Amino acid sequence: MKPHRRKKLFSIIGGVLAVSTVVGLVLYASDQKMNLFYTPTEIAQGMAPTDKVIRVGGLVKMGSVEHVERADSALETRFVVTDQKLDIPVTYNKVLPDLFREGQGVVALGKMDNQGIFVASSVLAKHDEEYKAPEVLDALERAGHPVKRD
Repeated sequence: MKPHRRKKLFSIIGGVLAVSTVVGLVLYASDQKMNLFYTPTEIAQGMAPTDKVIRVGGLVKMGSVEHVERADSALETRFVVTDQKLDIPVTYNKVLPDLFREGQGVVALGKMDNQGIFVASSVLAKHDEEYKAPEVLDALERAGHPVKRD
């Protein structure tokens, strides 16, 4: 093989390897940062991973919010997220959003523990009386509860 062809071949192979490496790293990084949305029914059916951070969404069940003072003087809040079919107990040990209320839509980010309790690292509540997160509306519709969309 002539030297100029060999140089051209190595350049092409090097370029393909470089592009492949970049694409592989981007896909790996996006998989690590991705947290998927699940409903309580999907979690109960085993569709949600147990070793990854996920989002669970639905409505805060009426009468389920409980504030517990722990021995380390931290305030822990326990509540139940429901999609009107199944419920998931949630525990959260930070300050809840001002708009967090029973009966309102909520999306919590966190992991399931060994006892089947969702340990939230952040909680998002709706921002006004008419708003529900699109994921929550879709989940309620999939659960057989029609919702009015604006």
